[in-house]
Amino acid sequence: MTLNNKKINLRALEPEDLDFLYQIENDESFWEVSHTQKPFSKYLLKQYLETAHLDIYETKQLRFIIEETATKNQLGMIDIFDFDPQHKRAGIGILIHPDFQKKGFASEALSLLIKYSFSYLQLHQLYANITSDNLQSISLFKKQNFSRVGLKKDWILSEGKFKDEILFQLIKV
Repeated sequence: MTLNNKKINLRALEPEDLDFLYQIENDESFWEVSHTQKPFSKYLLKQYLETAHLDIYETKQLRFIIEETATKNQLGMIDIFDFDPQHKRAGIGILIHPDFQKKGFASEALSLLIKYSFSYLQLHQLYANITSDNLQSISLFKKQNFSRVGLKKDWILSEGKFKDEILFQLIKV
């Protein structure tokens, strides 16, 4: 099975995920990586959940909840964005709740999403944009054989200072 293993499941969003999404999307510590600048209302997130079933070919994005297999705890989210079926590429974003970080869940989720993207979506390449100070994410993507292919200088303004953003890419061989 492509979207699960013994440790985690990548599953579709459900209406019951509203409180979890509200907590994550409104946590200001994540806003830098999500390019968010203001809080989300529950109303808006509920509308998002109501359209989350739409096809990736229509919305050009897909979000999965990362769920622990044994406990069914919501651990985080992993996204496919900028889906481009013509050029067979997409971006990946991943977020693990701080309570579950450094336990291998991100690595498991990224591995499953890579397999899904190359097998089911027939993508040729995936990419990730990571700020140069996000050493955990850099390590995660390197372990999954993503290559550093570019650097965007002073790309992200965060807390009054500019940060470089590194472009990582994985091409199916």
